[in-house]
Amino acid sequence: MADPGPALSSAPTAPATQQRERIQQIAAKLFADRGYRAIGVAEIGEAVGLGRGALYYHINSKEDLLFNIVVRYIEDLVIFGQGTLQKEPDPRQRVRRLSRYLMRVIAQNLPEMTVCFREADALTGQRHKIVSDLHQQYQDVWHRTFKEGEAQGLFKSLPLVALKGILGMYFYSFLWFKPSGKHTSDEIADIFADMVLKILEK
Repeated sequence: MADPGPALSSAPTAPATQQRERIQQIAAKLFADRGYRAIGVAEIGEAVGLGRGALYYHINSKEDLLFNIVVRYIEDLVIFGQGTLQKEPDPRQRVRRLSRYLMRVIAQNLPEMTVCFREADALTGQRHKIVSDLHQQYQDVWHRTFKEGEAQGLFKSLPLVALKGILGMYFYSFLWFKPSGKHTSDEIADIFADMVLKILEK
């Protein structure tokens, strides 16, 4: 793609970008606490202190807002995962790196990740397809890791349903994880990684 050159005056200003970030954070908290379908645009506007017209200056629709929240974090997991495939040749260490990163993202963005895992099915059309494709790409990172460990004689073969169960263990930690709880996200990630590696052990 050609370099677009210096930013044009029509590009979002820093205050506008900050306002969109603030709206997304507040909306994610509302969606996480009460559910996406239970929250209307008027409630989002009231929570962020903007009238309907001012709110629609920053968002296209409620569904677009949900899409932006979900895609941001799933894309981040995919990018990290694909980078780890390239940088970490040992599948066992790769499992540990993927485990820690995933739990850190969940712990540090709990409302957003709650929305990602619980509300993404409310998306429709192309938005739903994009998110489904990203979820598949992330699953593929773990699947490739397991298969490479199997090829190296380190892991036994597992059915795909086992991989889905393992990822579910991580994803649904949003239901019970407490930032002020007994274990840090890294400690939980290491416990999970130990469990995964024990399951995979040949």
